[in-house]
Amino acid sequence: MAVTLRDVAELAGVSFKTVSNVINGYPHIRPATREKVERAIAELGYQPNLSARSLRSGRTDTIALAVPELNLSYFAELASFVIAAAEEAGLVTLVEQTGGDRDRELALLQSPRLNRTDGLILSPLGLGEEDAAALGGPLPVVMLGERTFDWPCDHVTMRNVEAARAATEYLIASGRRRIAVIGENEAEVMGSARLRLRGYREALAAHGIPYDERLVARATLWHRADGAHAMHDLLDRGADFDAVFGFNDTLALGAMRVLQEAGLRVPQDVAVLGFDDLDEAAYAIPSLTTVDPGREWIARTAVETLLSRIGRGGGEAGPRTRAADFTVVERESAPPA
Repeated sequence: MAVTLRDVAELAGVSFKTVSNVINGYPHIRPATREKVERAIAELGYQPNLSARSLRSGRTDTIALAVPELNLSYFAELASFVIAAAEEAGLVTLVEQTGGDRDRELALLQSPRLNRTDGLILSPLGLGEEDAAALGGPLPVVMLGERTFDWPCDHVTMRNVEAARAATEYLIASGRRRIAVIGENEAEVMGSARLRLRGYREALAAHGIPYDERLVARATLWHRADGAHAMHDLLDRGADFDAVFGFNDTLALGAMRVLQEAGLRVPQDVAVLGFDDLDEAAYAIPSLTTVDPGREWIARTAVETLLSRIGRGGGEAGPRTRAADFTVVERESAPPA
């Protein structure tokens, strides 16, 4: 016969309710009591009836995470941090890939698959201000990234303008004056590319360095190949630069490869700085100086915020925005002065 909660309670010498509280992760249970219950669960091999528990509580203990693409290292590492934070809270994470396409993002928000989850963490690229109504349903949603406008949900983000300004000022402080940027996207109204370009321009202006359009290389996508293509473009048109700021690490790594193939030394001839602090940045040759935008904090805060909205943390009344702190990580590709 299947082991029941009452069997566990009897062996542990506690009430049925206490066992239920331990299994559901409620606080304010004495450590000694929790230990007795967990020992009884292990000894009896108790397995909770998840379907029944979901019906009683109205929760599935499952959340969804939707990102544009997992073959970009930033989103893969972000997903890993979200999954780890959710596991610590006893949640399972279902991962969706939208391609950054507006229609797919809208379809996901209306998908019956989300009925099997308690909430959604969404990093959109295609949604616009006109799509705010799609986020007004009963399912809690936490938005990541910059495309939030005035949407009726919580928002966890990074300080793109301030971080890009700090990165540019770091290069200026190391003696660089002709700083090229890779990753500008003129079609973007509000997003990371536009905000990082703004931070770059603010840093130049603060130090009396004229903004030069010839040093701006566009990249609609932010893969290594796009960084390589942008660097080929800069070199082919004879742009004069002594540093490169890639708007993400993969752009910077692609650009650095082309620089080396062209016989330019990094950092002696050209310093290279990225953004994201991907794991691979530390193992590039040379290792990549970059901005750590607080990705792990963003992931954990998104999960904590979602938990508060699904009744497991005492959520606040209205939507709120929280932004991570950042640091410039010094490595070989752009050493300090």
